Amino acid sequence: MSGRLVLVTGGARSGKSRFAEELAGQGRQPVLYLATAEAGDDEMRARIREHQRRRPRDWRTIEATREVGRALAGVPGPPGTVLLDDLGLMVTNRLLELCGDAEPNHETVAALDAAIEDEIDELRAAQAAGGWDLIVVTNEVGLGIVPATPLGRVFRDALGRANQALAALADEVYLLVAGIPLRLKPAAGP
Repeated sequence: MSGRLVLVTGGARSGKSRFAEELAGQGRQPVLYLATAEAGDDEMRARIREHQRRRPRDWRTIEATREVGRALAGVPGPPGTVLLDDLGLMVTNRLLELCGDAEPNHETVAALDAAIEDEIDELRAAQAAGGWDLIVVTNEVGLGIVPATPLGRVFRDALGRANQALAALADEVYLLVAGIPLRLKPAAGP
């Protein structure tokens, strides 16, 4: 039996990771934190350290920049809640893996969409097999300016499609704005 799926989205520095961590802490225990970030530069290393510092010591962590469902399949001592932070970095990792330094083309976009669909399917299959709750942090990238580069536009569009797919499957969806969570699904009553 599959647990619940919660999607937490918002802009940069909107408080989405902190909110998701609070949800996980209040949820079914134990918590497994699935980190998708790669420490490619000093700024990202500092962000990763901050996230690590905030995590309770009893949370286990798995680092998987891609193939997150496979990383979670058969985890010993199944968790009560898995917190995936974050989907946007996983999409970035997949995109860079597919095109590297080259400009993305139609084939890249199709391959990226297929890879992300596989990622979501494998994640949901692992969740169904494990029966744990899943909280996914993602970025809302469609509210800003249109990216100036083809790579940026491909990323924005691919993550937007992934967010829509997960939101459709989710039991709960929250949008964080200035640190304030707005519940989008299920919709608030009158």
